[in-house]
Amino acid sequence: MSYGQAVQEELREPGRALRRAIPEVYDGYRQMHAAAYAAGALDQKTKELMALAIAVSKECDGCIASHARGAVRTGATEEEVAEALGVAIAMNGGPGTVYGARAFAAFREFRDQADADQER
Repeated sequence: MSYGQAVQEELREPGRALRRAIPEVYDGYRQMHAAAYAAGALDQKTKELMALAIAVSKECDGCIASHARGAVRTGATEEEVAEALGVAIAMNGGPGTVYGARAFAAFREFRDQADADQER
């Protein structure tokens, strides 16, 4: 297990516990998330790339893992992810190079896992 999966695993149980404690808040968040990520003028892939770049800007490991996986699920290419992360670096300077690298590693990890799953 590497970066992306490790972050998701670390947050899984605490996230579930909090979700059980405040289900109405999480339901509201789920509804907002579904509406925000639905295809419209922007497709879902573009929205995931935006979210990944924002996750880097916010230095949020859980967000990076989630949106790196989302980028894979929506068909983003390595080149598209790299360019989106380049914008995040341009907007954030040095911290962008750290969290951008984490995001790129997470994307590659989830992409490689998806490729392996398809080969089975």
